[in-house]
Amino acid sequence: MTTTTASLHDLGVADLGRALAAKRVSSFEVTQHLLARASSQAALGCFLHVDESLALAAARAADERRAAGELGAMGGALLGVPLAHKDIFVTQDMPTTAGSKILANYQSPFDATVVARLKQAGTVSLGKLNCDEFAMGSANANSAFKPVLNPWDQERVPGGSSGGSAAAVAARLVPAVTGTDTGGSIRQPASFTGITGIKPTYGVCSRFGMIAFASSLDQAGPMARSAEDCALLLSAMSGFDERDATSIQQPPQDFHAQMLQAREGATAAQPLKGLRIGLPREFFPAALSADVAGAVRQGLAELEKLGATLVDVSLPRTELAIPVYYIIAPAEASSNLSRFDGVKFGHRAAQFDDLLDMYKKTRAEGFGPEVKRRIMIGSYVLSHGYYDAYYLQAQKLRRMIADDFQQAFQQCDLIAGPVAPTVAWKHGEGKDDPVKAYLADIFTLPGSLAGLPGMSVPVGLGEGGMPVGIQLLGNYFKEGQLLHAAHALQQATDWHRAAPAGI
Repeated sequence: MTTTTASLHDLGVADLGRALAAKRVSSFEVTQHLLARASSQAALGCFLHVDESLALAAARAADERRAAGELGAMGGALLGVPLAHKDIFVTQDMPTTAGSKILANYQSPFDATVVARLKQAGTVSLGKLNCDEFAMGSANANSAFKPVLNPWDQERVPGGSSGGSAAAVAARLVPAVTGTDTGGSIRQPASFTGITGIKPTYGVCSRFGMIAFASSLDQAGPMARSAEDCALLLSAMSGFDERDATSIQQPPQDFHAQMLQAREGATAAQPLKGLRIGLPREFFPAALSADVAGAVRQGLAELEKLGATLVDVSLPRTELAIPVYYIIAPAEASSNLSRFDGVKFGHRAAQFDDLLDMYKKTRAEGFGPEVKRRIMIGSYVLSHGYYDAYYLQAQKLRRMIADDFQQAFQQCDLIAGPVAPTVAWKHGEGKDDPVKAYLADIFTLPGSLAGLPGMSVPVGLGEGGMPVGIQLLGNYFKEGQLLHAAHALQQATDWHRAAPAGI
């Protein structure tokens, strides 16, 4: 085998798939190597659970399938490829906690649909990844078990809520991971750690078995080194699921093929010729940090070189996205989290006087401060006398935000801008001011409220040598167009190949 053990962790999903197909390396060998790396980098806090024996058995089975010519789905592109799952997806063979003490040691009797589909494609799961409790957070500081450190600078946060997922890919512990995005939880940590992540159109990936935070917003998606890697994973993850009432009834998509499909009139030098990219003026406010703005402009200049045309557009209700989101999401959370009461599963208080006392003590012990805060906000805005004033008004504004995007898409094909106003901040900054963390989501929330597909693609480094991502947003079901633009950018640049020092 020509691929050396020392370089195995440098292979992304696509490259690793090609190496496995050419039998330059075995899945067992790669899995062994990555398990060792996960153990050596445990201080980063990426993993909440690793199952070495299970992973090695799956890798051995993948090697046997390949040897027998049983490649399965997608021509075996993912057969034997190791990955890990955000601990918001339930798994039959490993514990699932959602980063919360209230689910400590819980083990599901079934796999989430996303997990099952990736397993069917032949992937090898190394374990479960740390996240903000119930996916509520922008820094992975809200995990009940331990914080996650950013591999680029361990004094900084990796972003959230999929911070463990992002940090694991950035630290080369695993080539790809699953994440979830409710208000930016794939895109923001991808930007903060220099990796690529895509949130598909709401309903493209099944939510069955994904522990709910805000049901009308939650969406699963892949995080990996490159757009090509994400396209391969998304192809396996997506598709209609009758067990999820919000699942879109459309046939399976080959996003990798869509990514590679040439545009009409495009050339080798200008693969994006004719693509119109809208720049909302609201995404480039005076308060945007200069380093982030510079890196994003650098990415836009490259897209122009590749043939894209930049056009000015407007999303006038952008500033309303934060109050709208932080009414709707907590309202849905207060309903979804009512099931965690200590009766059927999860943590239960050891001592209590009666049923009501058991509920109170169980939730007081099991939920962390941010989860309690959002449950209380959600219960308040849904209460009698406030529903019309807050929740109903927020839903009306949500429709207006979605309409703004449709107006913009009459003038452009994709929308671009920053993912976050700054690079990753230091641990502890703003911990006593939750609103400051909420404001960091200003550029990702509008797309989430509209249910649109969005990506974060690395475009350079900012203050302190920290990664910066450009956000690309597409219209509904335009994941292929998004991936095509991101792939063209990554074919022409090396930003997505940059790695933290010492990795």
